[in-house]
Amino acid sequence: MPKHDIVIIGAGPGGYVAALRGAQLGFDVAVVEKEEALGGTCVRVGCIPSKALLESSERYLEAREHLAEHGVRAGEVTLDLETMLARKTRVVQQNTDGVAFLFKKNKVTRYRGTGELAGGRKVTVHGEDGDQVLEAQHIVLATGSVPSALTGVDFDGGAVVSSTEALDFPSVPKRLVVIGAGYIGLELGSVWSRLGAEVTVLEYFDRILPGMDLETAKEALKVFKRQGLAFRLGARVSGAKVSGRGGSRKVTVEIEGGEAVEAERVLVAVGRRPATQGLGLENAGVELDERGRVRVEDGFRSSAEGIYAIGDLIEGPMLAHKAEEDGVALMERLAGGPGHVDYDLVPGVVYTDPEIATVGRSEERLEEDGVPYRKGVFPFTANGRARALGKTEGRVKILAHEETDRVLGVHILGARAGDLIAEAVAAMTYGASAEDLARTVHAHPTLSEIVKEAALAVDGRALHI
Repeated sequence: MPKHDIVIIGAGPGGYVAALRGAQLGFDVAVVEKEEALGGTCVRVGCIPSKALLESSERYLEAREHLAEHGVRAGEVTLDLETMLARKTRVVQQNTDGVAFLFKKNKVTRYRGTGELAGGRKVTVHGEDGDQVLEAQHIVLATGSVPSALTGVDFDGGAVVSSTEALDFPSVPKRLVVIGAGYIGLELGSVWSRLGAEVTVLEYFDRILPGMDLETAKEALKVFKRQGLAFRLGARVSGAKVSGRGGSRKVTVEIEGGEAVEAERVLVAVGRRPATQGLGLENAGVELDERGRVRVEDGFRSSAEGIYAIGDLIEGPMLAHKAEEDGVALMERLAGGPGHVDYDLVPGVVYTDPEIATVGRSEERLEEDGVPYRKGVFPFTANGRARALGKTEGRVKILAHEETDRVLGVHILGARAGDLIAEAVAAMTYGASAEDLARTVHAHPTLSEIVKEAALAVDGRALHI
């Protein structure tokens, strides 16, 4: 029976990063992964391929509609979807190959198969060549999450799909209905809209991006509508019926108390749930909470001795970078260190155009918590670099404590917001005030100056507006 210090089930961002950090710390680490390619959902069928398509579709739209204003005459612009999808596949493979290389470099042992807890400190690997039992001092569950289903709307992999299938449509659908106006729905809806689909987004709540700063979400909605996406908010989907075949196939999406919507394809993007099925949790006495997540205590410890869980399996944002930080923190704790992740400072990014990025508390949350605050807002349109880029939609909003000036939340709608938010995360991690941000020298001309100006605006001192 092979023995290791640590056996990790799942090679997604949480699992593979935990393995690399564990190996760096001197542990003998093994990873069990059922897929041939390493990297998990994020690398194979999530974050990386979706960003590749977002980039390609954005460039297609730029060439078709916006290059002429820069004095670039491109002639007739046509879409080669096959080449676009092939590029996406290459980008994914480069990343999965990179993870495999890092495993070899750090001497991480890889077992191909499905991992199942066998009781005690053992894991059974169900592989193509039969079962194999591994023993470890520590077992880490890092199997991530799967798309949530919607009652009355059954996935069929063709007409009604999850985000996985929506990355590989063989042709641009004439009409696409997206159920869910969260991160995934808006990103993939944007991709296919840019490529020519008529996209309608249905959202149960009366707003898009539930949970995000409301004012920022409202501004984003205006932008998406100008881009051609249609929205029906407060729409409770009660069912979907597929009729016809081939080119005549259509899906009728039924809305409670409202007019039905017809489309060629339907993307269900109503969230994700922990992937705990088949893990054998009952064999080891691992408890779940009321939302189906692994119940963990301080240090990612489950209710079973020697078994830990990270990433989407436990409480906290279901984001790849959160899972990575979980994995690193756990390994450092197992090595006797103080590994810790502040879930209140995990940034969220929607990679649409413009991007939307957020960290910390929203205005609504501050009001609910009774926290006094001041707000500073600065628009992209007043920034020289944004004008030069031709990317003037959006704004940066900074929320700071009224008495201490400590930054409590930063919400960005605009070009490269996903990169700009990093400064805010660093500042908030170390307890910075709006004044600290305002006094920091920012290079000119850069988009980062918008963050500085928003910080100045908290005290009514913005210079360029």
